Amino acid sequence: MFGLGMPELIMIMVIALIVFGAGRLPEVGGAIGKGIKNFKKSIKEPDETDAAARNERDGKTPPPKT
Repeated sequence: MFGLGMPELIMIMVIALIVFGAGRLPEVGGAIGKGIKNFKKSIKEPDETDAAARNERDGKTPPPKT
């Protein structure tokens, strides 16, 4: 896809290991995974309007959609 072969991927992994260290790599990977998951979730869900957020916060029900 981007012209990345096995040697390039190994080099990226070595650099990541040097920068973050062996102990923090799982944490960094988990954080990146959660970030991607939240990003995909935010794209799929419809935007919540300010009025709907206010109604939910105040305990009011929104008017029915017609």
